Amino acid sequence: MKKPFINEEKLNEIITKHPTPFHLYDEKGIRENARRLHEAFAWNKGFREYFAVKATPNPYIMRILQEEGCGFDCASYTELLLADKIGSKNVMFSSNATPDEDFILAYNNGAIINLDDFTHIEVLDKLCGIPQTISCRYNSGGEFGVEAGNVMDVPGEAKYGFTKEQIIEGFKVLKAKGAKHFGIHAFFASNTQTEEYYPVLAGMMFRLAVEIKEKAGVDINFVNLSGGIGVPYEPDKKPHDIFKIGQGVKKQFESIMIPAGLGEAAIYTELGRFMLAPHGHLITKAIREKNIYRKYINTDACSCDLMRPALYKSYHHITVAGKAQVAHDCIYDVAGGLCENNDKFAIQRSLPRIDTGDVLIIHDTGAHGYSMGYNYNGKLRSAEILLCEDGSFKLIRRAETPKDYFKTLDFSKDFDF
Repeated sequence: MKKPFINEEKLNEIITKHPTPFHLYDEKGIRENARRLHEAFAWNKGFREYFAVKATPNPYIMRILQEEGCGFDCASYTELLLADKIGSKNVMFSSNATPDEDFILAYNNGAIINLDDFTHIEVLDKLCGIPQTISCRYNSGGEFGVEAGNVMDVPGEAKYGFTKEQIIEGFKVLKAKGAKHFGIHAFFASNTQTEEYYPVLAGMMFRLAVEIKEKAGVDINFVNLSGGIGVPYEPDKKPHDIFKIGQGVKKQFESIMIPAGLGEAAIYTELGRFMLAPHGHLITKAIREKNIYRKYINTDACSCDLMRPALYKSYHHITVAGKAQVAHDCIYDVAGGLCENNDKFAIQRSLPRIDTGDVLIIHDTGAHGYSMGYNYNGKLRSAEILLCEDGSFKLIRRAETPKDYFKTLDFSKDFDF
């Protein structure tokens, strides 16, 4: 059974100062997880985690990860600004349909630019020139799986990356234009539920590196395995063993890269969900109960605070504060207040009896939670709070107000908001 990372007494203390709903993050858990990842890949002397900023774009969270040796993967102009704001010198820029100004900022900030398309070589060259260190994103086409009959994703339908022929030719062009250090990157599956994903992906990428060396005449200096390592949203699933995953990648590295003379290549990861999801809770309060054809518990949060259940029908475990030991003998749909019927955090979920005013802890919202928020129905984004290692807590993003909502509108003097 999943347990919250915060006890009821501390949670009530926070709620007294900061009303629900809000996203809560666990500094201790974040740091410990980052350390486990680095230990699992310590066999590779150049290893670096480039945290996927899109998962949790908050500078306080990013600073914690920076202190634990992480860099940042950015996908937009604004994310580049965030990384620069905290003074990070380890930035990977992985974008697609990239605007000129994004390329220019990434180049000027010294980010490693990870090109998504063959045509972007000329675009970047005309805008800024080709930097000495450059990376290209690979798309293998077809289907991707870890074993026969187990299709995890279909790269051939994805909009990202170079084909094999394009990436080999691309490195020839980049070398001719003055690039000296080269990397490859690929992302084929999301939230994988097998520990074989990374080793299988690594084997594919390492073989590609060898082929690029043979056909393009360049040594691949780093291989970015991107993200995709899943987390156990359901309470009956166990977390992945990151040490087993690291050893699986090591085995592929030793059998493919070292014999090819590429044993000095660094391994990079670009994890968001794995790094943060289990270390975040959405804290919300039951404000209404409705009994029609189903029993509903309505909360002061909605899909604007956590859209994964509405968008993907994904499961997020729910703990009712103070009722962990109470029988789960009530069946509820747990819903928000949007004018959309898919605005539900749980559907026909067995939970303890919930009373108005009860606090609900929605688990595993530390990644792709707040960051995917929006303002539909005029809903305002909630606050973000950090539970510090020493037991204190701090507001790291205040809740929006109606003034924030109206701020970008160009009202005439006839309106007063």
